[in-house]
Amino acid sequence: MVNFQRQVLANGLTVIVHEDFSTPLVAINVLYKVGSKDEQSNKTGITHLFEHLMFGGTHEVPDFDEPIQMAGGENNAFTNADITNFYDVLPAENIEVGLWLEANRMERLKLTKKTLDTQKKVVIEEFKETCLNEPYGDVWHHLSDLSYQMHPYKWPTIGADISHIEAIQLEDTHEFYSRNYGPHNAILVLSGNVKNEVGFELAQKWFGHIPGSAPAKLKLGPIEKLNSKIHKTVTGEVPSRAIYLAFKMSSRLERDFYVVDLISDILSSGRSSRFYQRLIKDQQLFSFIDAYISGTTDPGLFIIDGRLMEGVTMEEARTAIWKELTDISTILMSERELEKIKNKAESNLVFSESSALNKSMSLAYFEYLENADLINKEVEIYQSITAEEIKKVAAELLDPNAHVELFYLPIGQNPA
Repeated sequence: MVNFQRQVLANGLTVIVHEDFSTPLVAINVLYKVGSKDEQSNKTGITHLFEHLMFGGTHEVPDFDEPIQMAGGENNAFTNADITNFYDVLPAENIEVGLWLEANRMERLKLTKKTLDTQKKVVIEEFKETCLNEPYGDVWHHLSDLSYQMHPYKWPTIGADISHIEAIQLEDTHEFYSRNYGPHNAILVLSGNVKNEVGFELAQKWFGHIPGSAPAKLKLGPIEKLNSKIHKTVTGEVPSRAIYLAFKMSSRLERDFYVVDLISDILSSGRSSRFYQRLIKDQQLFSFIDAYISGTTDPGLFIIDGRLMEGVTMEEARTAIWKELTDISTILMSERELEKIKNKAESNLVFSESSALNKSMSLAYFEYLENADLINKEVEIYQSITAEEIKKVAAELLDPNAHVELFYLPIGQNPA
């Protein structure tokens, strides 16, 4: 059980404190309710770019990393389709160093053309390295573009195209900062060796004076259903043939989300999974095959990613995958197999919430979903899922006539 208390400051900042005196550390997590889904279609990538800019220094602190390191701590951040998340972990006696720095960049970030130009170069190089030069690196560009027509999940977090990043101007960053990076659009979580009352007092001390306003959010396009099979074949400098399947799944707060998550584990989690035992070990059709979920807040994707062995045709690979998908959709799985998968999901959850940092990130994200107590309910949800639910949801999800299929081939090869 993760106990926590919650308050909302007058400026709109949500504050959560979780006491854990078994650790000498404290984690400070600041979640901003802005992700790549909040971008304009002609300015994609600005959310991820701005994550980089947040480390560029403030009017008072030119180097954000140095004070954290001097205080014996570390810090980092990440951006996804739904949120941008910053965190600091440091000795509890130095908690105010982290709070001072996070409050300072929320209020006083220094945005200059020099910093913008520097970080644009960094992000563009990251785009080239991960999306253009890495084998299969652009696959998410293809899958998301095929899976969504109007919703901004249509483009990856790093951006739809380098030209969008290149075109971002200084005034764009100022507007983005004022719209998204205020207490009205943030969740602060303190987790670790800090008393509840002290945590709330410090939050008020460092963040309470920062002005807040109602965030002006972009209106998102609808989540369209896939009503047909969509196929695309692409070629590139890749070592082997690959097949990808993408299916529309439920949103993060629906019970079916947890069922689909278990389906992905049944198919591909570990050496005892169905994909590994049947498609890699027994039939030797794939060198690698995985099933996973995008995990987005709005309805996302259930994805299968397989790399073929030499000499295996795309049709052989497709047929073998669909045999497994048909089985899980039509044959009731054994209670023993289901129990093993549920227990593994439980142990992964328990382990993931063993550190102050992980608990702070989970509390922030669940509060973003407007249900912070989910941190204490997810194990129960997973354990309550039945074999009948697995079969029913799989049958609805894995529609042979409504999904995206992508073949990724080495240059000069054909699917045969």
